[in-house]
Amino acid sequence: MKKIIKKTKVINRYSMWQYLVLVTTVAILALSALPTWYGEKPAIQIQSESTLNASIEPLMIYQQLEKAHVPVYEIKRVGDSVTVIFSDEADQARARDHLATLLPQDTEMTYAFLSMAPDWLTRLGLMPVKLGLDLRGGVQFLLNVDVDMAFHAQATAMSEDLRLYFREARIRGVKVNVLPSGDIRVSGSNDAIASQLNQYLSQYSHWQVDQESNHWRLSVQETYQQQFVNEVIKQNTKIMRERIEELGITEASVQRQGSHAIRIELPGVQDPAQAKQVIGATASLAFYSVEAGGSLVLPSNEGGNVELARRPVLGGEHIVDAHSGVDEMGNAVVNIVLDSQGGAMMSDYSRQHIGKPMATVYREYHTNAFGNTSQSEQVISVATIQSQLGSRFQISGVGSMQEAQSLALLLRAGSLTAPVTIVEERTIGASLGEENIANGFAALVLGVGLTLLFMALWYRRLGWVANLALCTNMLCLLGLIALLPGAVLTLPGMAGLVLTVGMAVDTNVIIFERIKDKMQEGRSFAAAIDCGFDSAFATILDANITTMITAVVLYTLGNGPIQGFALTLGLGLLTSMFTGIFVSRAIINLIWGQDNRRNVRV
Repeated sequence: MKKIIKKTKVINRYSMWQYLVLVTTVAILALSALPTWYGEKPAIQIQSESTLNASIEPLMIYQQLEKAHVPVYEIKRVGDSVTVIFSDEADQARARDHLATLLPQDTEMTYAFLSMAPDWLTRLGLMPVKLGLDLRGGVQFLLNVDVDMAFHAQATAMSEDLRLYFREARIRGVKVNVLPSGDIRVSGSNDAIASQLNQYLSQYSHWQVDQESNHWRLSVQETYQQQFVNEVIKQNTKIMRERIEELGITEASVQRQGSHAIRIELPGVQDPAQAKQVIGATASLAFYSVEAGGSLVLPSNEGGNVELARRPVLGGEHIVDAHSGVDEMGNAVVNIVLDSQGGAMMSDYSRQHIGKPMATVYREYHTNAFGNTSQSEQVISVATIQSQLGSRFQISGVGSMQEAQSLALLLRAGSLTAPVTIVEERTIGASLGEENIANGFAALVLGVGLTLLFMALWYRRLGWVANLALCTNMLCLLGLIALLPGAVLTLPGMAGLVLTVGMAVDTNVIIFERIKDKMQEGRSFAAAIDCGFDSAFATILDANITTMITAVVLYTLGNGPIQGFALTLGLGLLTSMFTGIFVSRAIINLIWGQDNRRNVRV
């Protein structure tokens, strides 16, 4: 007879690799949360692009601010820039106004919040939790995107291509006009128009043609219109983010709102004048060939008009970099860098037009008191092409150094696909943000304190395990928020933190009650622990999945404060399950896992 050996189940014991995973995860998240403990302070980073940078020394900045009675927390040089750190934002604002009149015009000042964590944490790339507009204070803009203007610009470009096409096909008597609705009207008595028009539009499937007697009406299909609107909003949102990055504003939020609007939140910005000027600007450049008798006539900033070819040689969409500078005469210029396609186009054109003039045209949109948008164009410089140009060259006639810096910033960030209008502006003071933080933190401390007290008194020894798991949960949650790119803590997010405390404890309550039930059935303490965790897992998982679905829906469909709440709620569910099930089980296993006594007071 063969002897059958039954393997007994080893309960309440984690293997070494499981403990290692738990300890490593908690350690990483704790390190990530550590910079939040040290906090941030407002700072100004000062840098100059010219040789005048040598005169900007930390000692000089400190002495000037001391004379103006502006207290400085710390000042240091990092590379070519000087960083001045202040205790609060009021001192930062006073220092900004004073330094703006003291430093040279080509000096760039960037306003930011710097982490006060030790350098070794900063070198690891760990930063404090980013605070939202309602906690830090700042400014919020609501922009309306003029999609109709973008449609009209597209129709205008299409009409120009049609005129050129009919001209090359040698079809006479054709008139191409853009209607106010954005449709294109083609009229003429030539019998070849219909066939040539259908042949041309075969490559543009989104345009549809309706014939009316001796003219044809071209309109964009509705499905393409919606797709075009989405692309315009998406592109404008991307450019807005790049412009804000160029301003040196950190922790900004740029999101689409509704069908034709963009909401921008700039935490930490108390003076929105510069941000408003750059965000609402729609400036771009284009390069034209100067032609006597040209069909496009634009005014020049030097007076008079300049006759240009109708189609530009190169548009601003090919500009990938731009920086202000000075030429040999000390005049402000903008140094342009083109992409590969733009560089090739400029190289081919300049090689064939050496000795001929080329004009640089500055374009800008304006909105009148009635909300209507109009485009203005002006020739800012006319230069003779002396040699073949490449992807790098400079333009002059841009005005003062400050104007050159503003133009370079806009060109670096890109030209808007459609003009925007600021329809709402709201400012939240830093003092209100500090009050929100204090109130939210007080609510969090009170909620955590009462929960810890209840668990310690009601569940005694296991309650202390739950309390340790709860503290670990809060630490992991803050670390996870700090790790995720784009995650911002808002006032509703702090409400989510308080809610997470209750949900995290609820996990342990379910488990501990199951353990009590199993012990009342006569099981040993070790067996009750094993059965309690196993039987409670399915219930906890179901409850958290349904709540997670709600959090995902809120984050997907909501915006601003709603997303802040959904973010902390969703992340809190993950960390509460991790600490409530696995961390607390690991602690119980180590302390009481092998306790086989039946009469144990839980």
